[in-house]
Amino acid sequence: MAVQVRELDIATERERFIKLQWRFLGQDPKWAPPLLMDRRKLLDTKKNPFYRHAEIALFIAEKDGQPAGRIAAITNANHNAVHHDKVGFFGFFDCADDQEVANALFDAAAAWLKARGMDTMRGPMNPSINDEIGMLVKGFDSPPLVLMTYNPPYYAALCDGYGFVKEKDLLAYAIHNETTVSPKLERVQKAVRERYKVTLRDVDFSRLKEEIVILRDLYNRSWEDNWGAVAMTDAEFDFLAADLKQVLGSHKDFASFLLRDGVPIGFSLTLPDINELLISNRRGWLLPGAFKMLTGLKTVKKSRILVLGVLPEHRDKGFDAIMYYEIWSRAARHGIFFGEASWILEDNVMMNRAAKLMNADPYKTYRIYDKAI
Repeated sequence: MAVQVRELDIATERERFIKLQWRFLGQDPKWAPPLLMDRRKLLDTKKNPFYRHAEIALFIAEKDGQPAGRIAAITNANHNAVHHDKVGFFGFFDCADDQEVANALFDAAAAWLKARGMDTMRGPMNPSINDEIGMLVKGFDSPPLVLMTYNPPYYAALCDGYGFVKEKDLLAYAIHNETTVSPKLERVQKAVRERYKVTLRDVDFSRLKEEIVILRDLYNRSWEDNWGAVAMTDAEFDFLAADLKQVLGSHKDFASFLLRDGVPIGFSLTLPDINELLISNRRGWLLPGAFKMLTGLKTVKKSRILVLGVLPEHRDKGFDAIMYYEIWSRAARHGIFFGEASWILEDNVMMNRAAKLMNADPYKTYRIYDKAI
């Protein structure tokens, strides 16, 4: 039987699209299932502020009367305005190991994007550069850390088989505390502190509204020159911050500002790896998933450096060494001795150099693909 691809009605069939992921990954012990409630929020086109400047279409494929795959097609007007291009995106791709099915899904997404004036299809973006992105192409032997993607190896082969080409690789560095906080790192960060008189302060969660204004400005200004970067709107940042506050839990010292002359010039955010708690919640249910998060955060043994940035005019002075030193010193106080710095662009010279200073190992690679349509 030929492959049948159908666009879903988001209002009535979103749940079916979300749960279809379990059909392909549910038996893979390396996959950390998301909470269903989180996926519903992410794909809620009425409540998620991303969709105020973006459109999304959801597709499923069937073969021999059985579900065989899913994909989303996404346009992001803010991306096109910033980068002056006609790039559309695919995301939320899951599929049987069947090139015919994959081709049909990619064709459907490409046709939808082309009808909206796009000339290139890029992905995976789930659904944007500020969310979970990339196809895992190296490092299949361990589960993903919080807010990182996972897929079996054949997904990349399906992309290659369709004619996608690599646009950019994103690296995830494994960090071991006992080798990271080295005498060299300690000397470097101490010298930088003394020379520039910089200090750090934790984010004050008792006045989070005011702190978010500072965070948003630092985030957007620090990353505006990065490949693919699109500044988050005020509403998008608030939407994300509300979730991240819950993930931090008792690890509030994992969010801090870097100050020079009392003025914030940088920011770092590290998250405890809640995937350690969620990986056993195979159905993605709120209970016991959310209960495990609330009660188990203190037992987590891994963390991920999600964001670390310094304003462009303050770079190349070694300030990142101070933040890395603080991050892993604080992680040790929480009993965390392994972490991940991710993701880092393969051609981001400064950040890759900093990772080497920490004796970090690039143990996972995630790929962004492009294809002309």
